[in-house]
Amino acid sequence: MTLTTSSPIKAKLPNITKVPVLIQTIQAMFDQFGLQERYCKKYGDIFYTPKSSLLPPYVIFSNPQGIEQVFTADPNSFEISKQTTAPVRLLLGDYSLALLDGIEHKRQRKLLMPPFHGERMKSYGQTIRDITEKIISQWEVGQSICIRDYTQEISLRVILRTIFGLDEGSKYDELRNLLVDWLDIFNSSWKSLFLFFPWLQKDLGNWTPWGQFLRQKKLIHQILDSEIELRQNNPDTLGDDILSLMVSARDEDNQPMSKAEIRDELMTMLFAGHETTASTLAWEFYWLHYLPDVKQKFMTELNSINDLTDYNTILKLPYLGAVVSETLRLNPVVALIGRHLTKPFELMGYTFEAGTSLFFSIYLTHQREDIYPEPKQFKPERFLERQFSPYEYLPFGGGNRRCLGYAFALFEMKLVLTTILSKVEFELLDNRPLKSVRRGITFSPDGGVRMKVKQIKS
Repeated sequence: MTLTTSSPIKAKLPNITKVPVLIQTIQAMFDQFGLQERYCKKYGDIFYTPKSSLLPPYVIFSNPQGIEQVFTADPNSFEISKQTTAPVRLLLGDYSLALLDGIEHKRQRKLLMPPFHGERMKSYGQTIRDITEKIISQWEVGQSICIRDYTQEISLRVILRTIFGLDEGSKYDELRNLLVDWLDIFNSSWKSLFLFFPWLQKDLGNWTPWGQFLRQKKLIHQILDSEIELRQNNPDTLGDDILSLMVSARDEDNQPMSKAEIRDELMTMLFAGHETTASTLAWEFYWLHYLPDVKQKFMTELNSINDLTDYNTILKLPYLGAVVSETLRLNPVVALIGRHLTKPFELMGYTFEAGTSLFFSIYLTHQREDIYPEPKQFKPERFLERQFSPYEYLPFGGGNRRCLGYAFALFEMKLVLTTILSKVEFELLDNRPLKSVRRGITFSPDGGVRMKVKQIKS
């Protein structure tokens, strides 16, 4: 697929899609990436859909110059649309950093930043390794596994340990089981429809997906609220975990975060911090074993390291970094990221009115042949040969709304990959092309990547 820049402007608006929004939405539920490719081929790398009862007017684009215009624009030109972010709001809550605007967004981001960067982030390295090795100890030679089940277990344990300081016990078991069951409610395209169509959101009891969702969400909130109140009311319970840091944090006016703010940020971390990491790790295991040459280069680099607890060295391994980057390019866990206009805005020569949503497509941008030759091919070397701008490569979004936990996610993925592959040899059972499938608002490899344990090194 070749994506080109827009032709000379002949009208105020770019090419307008002809398919009703309801049909587009249903198509996107079952084939989000294929739909984007078909529309890009038909309409170009920027196209417009008029307002409907489901959504405000919106634009989808993938041109790096257009993305740069949005990322470098005055943040006050945009706000969060309650219509387009409704599924995210249902999952994470109104006070999630992903759903805040203006001063509130800036304040919350500043309060939340310290745990995810610098030496404090690296202090979690041993935790990540310990948890990963504990998972490996459960495997037996000859055992067939779904690797995503285990990457989810690892990433969930890491989140529960680093956020709450929980590693075992009744609280850990209860929260872990609730989260796994809650996230699995929308583990297919059919089930995900409930998040996107309000008329399906009817509580008809525990036997319905929406009834299950509401009850499990309430139980999760109750656990989080009790943990927050425990730390707020008992300073002696404060530790080095992220929740304690959030409770202790104060803004420029010396004001703490409210219980509701902390709870919704915890929901964001619990969801975004482990669901997305788990899926990307599963894709990384897939590509390393689907392409033997890539695996050989990876293992040659890994075997050159004497001390796998030297986290600074691991973070700087070039081929490891390239494998992670190429996976995030080819298999993004999020398809679109949007900005909602508060005032007229010029994008790529077109002027859009206030109330229009601008969606830049991570997937289509990463598929541009003018930036990534042979974009369908998994080629880590492309990240060794050149450096891509933040408008060409954007797996974590960008601008003032770039994912706060991106550095932590990269750190965790690199440690999990190196820890497991230094000790375990696998045979890929899903030795075929795999597609991304929807899990609620994110995407994951179809079937979770089935593998067989061939050897476990002491």
